[in-house]
Amino acid sequence: MTDPETTSPSRLAPHELWRGVRENARSDAFGGGLLLVATVFALVCANTPAVEMYESLRDTHFGPAALHLDLSVGEWAADGLLAIFFFVVGLELKEEFVAGKLRDPKTAALPIAAAVGGVVVPAGIYFAITMSAGGEALQGWAIPTATDIAFAVAVLAVVARGLPSALRVFLLTLAIVDDLIAITIIAVFYAQGLHLQWLLLALLPLAIFAVLVQRGVLTWWLLAPLGFATWALVHLSGIHATVAGVLLGFTVPVVATARARVLSYTTEDGEPVYNGLTAYLADQWGIFSTLVAVPVFAFFSAGVAVGGVAGMTKALQDPITIGIILGLVVGKPIGIVGTTFLLSRLPAFRLDSDLTWPDMVGVGFVAGVGFTVSLLVGELAFGNSSVAEEHVKIGVLLGSFTAAVCGAVILGIRGRRATADSAGSAAS
Repeated sequence: MTDPETTSPSRLAPHELWRGVRENARSDAFGGGLLLVATVFALVCANTPAVEMYESLRDTHFGPAALHLDLSVGEWAADGLLAIFFFVVGLELKEEFVAGKLRDPKTAALPIAAAVGGVVVPAGIYFAITMSAGGEALQGWAIPTATDIAFAVAVLAVVARGLPSALRVFLLTLAIVDDLIAITIIAVFYAQGLHLQWLLLALLPLAIFAVLVQRGVLTWWLLAPLGFATWALVHLSGIHATVAGVLLGFTVPVVATARARVLSYTTEDGEPVYNGLTAYLADQWGIFSTLVAVPVFAFFSAGVAVGGVAGMTKALQDPITIGIILGLVVGKPIGIVGTTFLLSRLPAFRLDSDLTWPDMVGVGFVAGVGFTVSLLVGELAFGNSSVAEEHVKIGVLLGSFTAAVCGAVILGIRGRRATADSAGSAAS
């Protein structure tokens, strides 16, 4: 008989506790929940007497000034920690292009096109609303174009019961392509005074990093300095440093080779089965990204002082705030569903037979959860500690929350009906 004390949670071995943490960190719902907690905590700190301590911590500078890396804690979170998130995104993107959902152009064509529609329409709505304000306001056109993968997938995970698995595949593909577009927009439109010599120099540590991972080298004390050097040089070039994370991710091999591979499992016959390095590194760094990088970024980015009813009223009168909210809540679903509807009529595009139009509408709203990347673009567009940037945060938070609730309600109703239909079919 098993001794109850040996199985008590308080007596779990360290490796068992770590296994539990790893399993939770892989959960979409857990990652989204952690983001939500960090966001709420930031809002509480920014709107209570703790605001002075919060702002003091966020604005504390450290780093080598000679290398132009004397950054605030908030900047290290946005430029440094978020680069790790984009490194994981880069790994996932390459895996999808080489061996996943984006490998077959015909299969991926519809969600890819939907992602483009989900970028163009929100940008158009924002531009139309802020055109009268002109000037600085127009710089934020890209803010409502982003989809936060972690939050969007977490919303879907909460209401996924009864929904077809093809829905998650569609949302993931759409969100991945959306992030790729967002990364391109950041690199092209929000580069701050491009210094080509530093960008070219960044290719040296990037190339060495690529050679090592292609040869299967995973030694951290070799790869980490090269990754940091690539990041620092891209930062010096004027292009947002998170782009370095994607470039590093793209160098990692997807397909297992004789040199670059990790053991996945052993068959009953004793035959080893290997994976490429992208899946392995995405698993290893994805945990840090979920538990540390993204929540810390959210904590230092989402702390906006609302200013009570008067402050909220003032923000909601700003075309920037209105443009962001309408872009996320209205533009995203219109762009995604409209593009999907029009192109699904053409022979080259096919919507999965398990998906319905209510599914597409729900996904369109869920994709309106911009959050992480939207906040990042807002910081790049308007800078830190400006009135416009504060209104950006309010717009992103309200827009993302509204879109998430609308999408969850629609998909929740759809899931319950699907579950009821399945139960009825089984009973008959």
